[in-house]
Amino acid sequence: MDEPIKKISIVVSKGSLDGIYPGLIMANGARMEGIEATLFFTFFGLHGVIDKKMDKIKVATVGNPAMCVPSAIGPGLPTWMGAIPGMSWFATGMMKKEMEKLDIPPVREFITMIHDAGCEIYACKATVDMFHLTKKDFCQEVDDIISVGQFYEKSVGSQIIFT
Repeated sequence: MDEPIKKISIVVSKGSLDGIYPGLIMANGARMEGIEATLFFTFFGLHGVIDKKMDKIKVATVGNPAMCVPSAIGPGLPTWMGAIPGMSWFATGMMKKEMEKLDIPPVREFITMIHDAGCEIYACKATVDMFHLTKKDFCQEVDDIISVGQFYEKSVGSQIIFT
């Protein structure tokens, strides 16, 4: 019999709604199952924990060949349609409405809920430095700004998931 997963570390690198939520959902699911969880936000994924940006996350429509609005089984939209003014706003509104029906909280509330459940949340030092950010730019749930090496140290024994 396989050993059960006891610890996961999730890397969130995309700053769109469809890039941030998979990591949040996986971390929440892990904590609900009693699995130790760590979230590591890097590159544009940092938008999920930057205080002034986390409430304004949108769906990526430009260059998204899987974009199907309003149904995932409907015909996909041609990628050029993602560039139409208002398309990102429309797609984001549709996705948020569907998420509300499933009782999936907004990013800020979800981050708080996951952190309160014991998930550690970190920002990538290299990206923070590259974007000229400081600890005060982040929501209070960010435990620390750490290097990739520190992330690996914290992830010893973890399954590392890149979303």
